[in-house]
Amino acid sequence: MRSTSIALLSAIAGVVVAAPYGPFPLQDGFPSPSPAQLKEIETLAGGSLPNGPLPTTLQPGAVTALQLIALNEIFEVAYFTDLVSNITTNVTGYDLAGYNRTFVIEALTAVANQEKLHALGANGILASANATQITPCKYMFPVSDFLSAITLAQTFTDIVLGVLPQAQTVWASDGGEELPLVNLFGSVIAQEAQQDGWYRSLQLKIPSAAPFLTTEAPAFAFTFLQNVIVPGSCPGVALVGASVPTFGTLTVVSMPTDVNSTATFAVPGTVAPSTNSLVYLSGQNLPLTVPISTVTSIGGLSYFNASLPFESGFAKGLVIAALVSGTGVTYPNASMVAGVTLYGPGVIEID
Repeated sequence: MRSTSIALLSAIAGVVVAAPYGPFPLQDGFPSPSPAQLKEIETLAGGSLPNGPLPTTLQPGAVTALQLIALNEIFEVAYFTDLVSNITTNVTGYDLAGYNRTFVIEALTAVANQEKLHALGANGILASANATQITPCKYMFPVSDFLSAITLAQTFTDIVLGVLPQAQTVWASDGGEELPLVNLFGSVIAQEAQQDGWYRSLQLKIPSAAPFLTTEAPAFAFTFLQNVIVPGSCPGVALVGASVPTFGTLTVVSMPTDVNSTATFAVPGTVAPSTNSLVYLSGQNLPLTVPISTVTSIGGLSYFNASLPFESGFAKGLVIAALVSGTGVTYPNASMVAGVTLYGPGVIEID
């Protein structure tokens, strides 16, 4: 079971999901470039891999965090490689009318190569500690034009920005050789945030959505990521899935806006106001639990409503919704929400 299903992603993009995409190894040798190829990747990325010592031992939680990071980074390499190819080969919908084509190609080429270094870095740390590295998958990209591709890039980057601090917490708690990873991935968070601001600007959104961005638990990011991975196409999903759960699909049927409103959701299962509630994660606020109502069943799906009290302290940008077991419970953090989640994440973008 998955959340924010391909059907939902397709609805966001307004397209039918394309054929599976699996271009690896790339022309530059990624994910196993030669020294000369790595040098070219670094040149295009605008900088090199860090040259400091790598940890030789990692605690289990640190291994899982790095494997999830590598799984996501390799997806991003595929995504941006495909996006650059669509632009440079003049695929319909990617003609960039109204944009500075030369600059966009240069910027996205840099991003694709920066993501290669992020992936190589995460796998390099795993290798240094004799942990299993992540290999590429095949992917499904539910986009058909430049703007829908940038919209989806903003969304998955928002999710990355929400989960990387959780990895930092793991490494800081473990201490020892893992401590330098906190600073290293702090720089990755900043780099991803630079990307995200540009994606927002391309959509004529304010580059910085809110003063404090939304956090979420690794299970939400892992579940979302599986929506763009062809099932059974790589061992990384099972590897991460041994430690991180996958939730059922929570579809956001009506996208809320920046006012108090009622949103409609759907799940492929039975729900009831007496046993289930919806929890929102927004900014760095405490999770907010609201009751569900008006449950109806149509075509094997359960539809229900839930209020979204935006004016009570929500942040603009990413909002995560999760359908949980239980009602009327106040949760102290995203991890506790993940522990009782049945369906999620419902991914909401408010601007």
